[in-house]
Amino acid sequence: MADVAAAAGVSGQTVSRVVNASPRVDPATRARVEAAMASLGYRPHHAARALRTGRSGTIGVVVATLATVGNSRMLEAVSAAAARRGLAVTLVALTARDDVAAAFARLHELGVDGAVVVNEATAIATGVAPPAGLALVVVDAPEGEFPSVQSDHHGGALAATRRLLDAGPRAVAHVAGPESSFAAAERERGWREAHGGQPVIEVMRGDWSAASGFDAGTALAARTDVDAVFAANDQMALGVLRAFAEAGRDQVAVIGFDDVADAADYRPPLTTVRQDFDALGEAAVAALADALTGGEPSRTVVPTTLVARASG
Repeated sequence: MADVAAAAGVSGQTVSRVVNASPRVDPATRARVEAAMASLGYRPHHAARALRTGRSGTIGVVVATLATVGNSRMLEAVSAAAARRGLAVTLVALTARDDVAAAFARLHELGVDGAVVVNEATAIATGVAPPAGLALVVVDAPEGEFPSVQSDHHGGALAATRRLLDAGPRAVAHVAGPESSFAAAERERGWREAHGGQPVIEVMRGDWSAASGFDAGTALAARTDVDAVFAANDQMALGVLRAFAEAGRDQVAVIGFDDVADAADYRPPLTTVRQDFDALGEAAVAALADALTGGEPSRTVVPTTLVARASG
């Protein structure tokens, strides 16, 4: 490390920060240190580093389920961001609140340096203190004691609903996600705000699945006053599209949220709000690295993008 520091013209502490993936290094300096490491053939000795620093080079990811697109894509994004820093990932799945303390304890026993708690798992884990020394970053959670990362769910929903309203006088219904979901609540808030305090149609609630979207869409299709729907995710939007098509109402506008890989191939191609999962994963791992080096808890909101297609 001393040779690398001399070659790069930096301090040994800066080299250590680069090796340990600290965000407290500007990009130009990081690139110079990495170039020096490559030219000198430097490779960190992970076992020795673990003994010296007390860190394992492994982080945990805590999820409630991998059945939803948001959770599976967040796991993929966090894993990719961790790999770019030379970190391994240990996955823990929760099924009930009783599992949270045991999951945190298990991660601590495995020696992980910290953990990212993803989406619905944050609601399950709320109020459960991690073991001393286990740093946490939460994804899609109300502001609290831990660093947090989230998409701009509210802003994305606001833009989607305004697009539907701007197309002309119409009643825009909302198929929301589960009541326990922070993301679902923020998207519902954006839908309500877009109406400017005017009366809105009663929320239909689903469980993120296309089947629940179909059930909600079937009920909405029976109403003659509904001619536009904002669904809280793309799977539920798919179910809504099917329900209205089967009811013979093909002119109803529908917008989803997430921009899943198949959204452009729905019939019609789905207008939706795109979440930048790569940026979310990068921000979550960066926040965890910062927490491990004594940084203050921060809140990162990643912008969303409205992707216009034929459905809305």
